[in-house]
Amino acid sequence: MDESKKRSARNRTIFLTPEQEKAYLQKCMKIDNLRNSTDLMDCIIWGDSFHVLPLLPKNSVDLLIVDPPYNMDKKFSSSTFHQMDSSGYEHFTRHWIKSLQHTLKDTAAIYVCCDWKSSIIIGKVLEEFFIIQNRITWQREKGRGALSNWKNGLEDIWFATVSKKYTFNVEAVKQRRKVIAPYRVDGQPKDWQETAAGNFRDTYPSNFWDDISIPYWSMPENTDHPPQKPEKLYAKLILASSNAGDLILDPFAGVGTSCVAAKKLGRNFIGVELESEYCAVAEKRLEMADSDLTIQGYTDGVFWERNSLAAQKRSKEK
Repeated sequence: MDESKKRSARNRTIFLTPEQEKAYLQKCMKIDNLRNSTDLMDCIIWGDSFHVLPLLPKNSVDLLIVDPPYNMDKKFSSSTFHQMDSSGYEHFTRHWIKSLQHTLKDTAAIYVCCDWKSSIIIGKVLEEFFIIQNRITWQREKGRGALSNWKNGLEDIWFATVSKKYTFNVEAVKQRRKVIAPYRVDGQPKDWQETAAGNFRDTYPSNFWDDISIPYWSMPENTDHPPQKPEKLYAKLILASSNAGDLILDPFAGVGTSCVAAKKLGRNFIGVELESEYCAVAEKRLEMADSDLTIQGYTDGVFWERNSLAAQKRSKEK
């Protein structure tokens, strides 16, 4: 991590000294060890996904979560992803799908993150291999600035499955929304709850999510990884499309958000990451999860709206 950055005392961003990074990196599995290992549960694999994925066991993965580089120029620690033309990005997408397709169970679910531009290509390629079930759009709390176009404040997640038989635990991913004008029948709440924390309705989720906060400096999950996804976002995917003890694969794991969320929710995981810095941070975050299983915005078995922390705390005090 860049130790030259000055951080306030209130800044909770996770960063490692060179000595710490070296120590945590020792906990990761290297590709040479992977060839001789029979136990790949709950590990971060340090290596190039296109070299690692063919070595993973067949028919072992229950849930695939993929956050590939979006098709834009982006600096990642020691490497840079360079924007491709559409045919090049199609080839890149097919390449990683073919590299991991053998790992998926017939009942596996697939989620692939993308921005609006890469979404057009990814959705098309996914349909060649899997059954498209839906496209989720989630609202970033902060959009990328633009002077000559609309600010990009939304991202997509394609939801697909290997077959028509798959897990979907809808009761596990309800959203708790504040009731503004509560309706009563015979003086009793109609489809809502009256609590000390306020009046709320637990609703079934749609494919538009407006309750996600991207990690920022005051959140304990924040790192210096540029496009880090929130634990809350991945928690929804994991709870909906896997069961306790299932195996989750993330071939572009970054700083391990999917793996951390999986651990907190009682799932097994395999994360693959090219950058040594991010692998080390992922191991640090997994260690932190040993003593803190909380996921910001997920309390009482439901997902809360943004800016409702006070109500969540009161709910815990009941």
